[in-house]
Amino acid sequence: MPLKLTLRAPSPIPIEVAGIVPDVVRDVTLAQIERLSVLHGNEQLPLAELFNVRGDASDEQIEFVGDMAGVHHVGARMQSGAIHVTGNTGRHLGSRMTGGEITVDGDADDWAGAEMHDGLIRIRGNAGHHAGAAYPGSEAGMTGGILLIHRSAGDQTAHTMRRGLIAVGGNVGDFAGINMIAGSLFVSGTCGLRPAAGMRRGTLVIFNDRPALLPTFRSGGRCQPLFLSIYLGKLAALDFPAPDEWRRASYEIFHGDMLTGGRGEILVRF
Repeated sequence: MPLKLTLRAPSPIPIEVAGIVPDVVRDVTLAQIERLSVLHGNEQLPLAELFNVRGDASDEQIEFVGDMAGVHHVGARMQSGAIHVTGNTGRHLGSRMTGGEITVDGDADDWAGAEMHDGLIRIRGNAGHHAGAAYPGSEAGMTGGILLIHRSAGDQTAHTMRRGLIAVGGNVGDFAGINMIAGSLFVSGTCGLRPAAGMRRGTLVIFNDRPALLPTFRSGGRCQPLFLSIYLGKLAALDFPAPDEWRRASYEIFHGDMLTGGRGEILVRF
């Protein structure tokens, strides 16, 4: 039986639950969990003042229930186990996590998967801006793991991404893949302005759009990359939409950004 945390009432004041993660609560009693501190605005409160706490944490399973749109840092820095959010959630979902799995049945706000190192995040709805991105002043964003966004994402998705895979089932906003160092960003829908601007290495794959690329990207002809078939098979195994026709398709490859060395690539499906 998972540990079930039910939000007592939505709050106009932000709630931050950093530290309420499976690897922290698995070895403590329910009474001790109820006394763990969370932030309500700038005030520290016991978890039980804001959440109804039930169940057992020993199996490293946590379920968050309620209108969680104002609850932030869910799964931040988690190392193992699983978190399930039954609705929407706030900012910094799974930020800097190093392992485990997070599933959100609804939408996630900005900075989902920011600087994550490993693990799996699945957002069945939309994500906000800066998904898988670097925080201001950081040298790298996402450095490993898988971030699946079943619907759309905002601006600067995969900003300064270094490793890992981000797959977006809908559209992305402006500057997708900006300053990418490495890693892969797959976009099923449309891209906003200036995709992959400043890319040093890495791969942006666009399946259903032919965006206006910066003039610092150069076409390298058509190809059928083997690695893409492997990645799409992995996504299909994770129950993420990856049609077989994408594996059989040809792609035009663009090399760039030439202003930063030209070792990155954008693949656009024909």
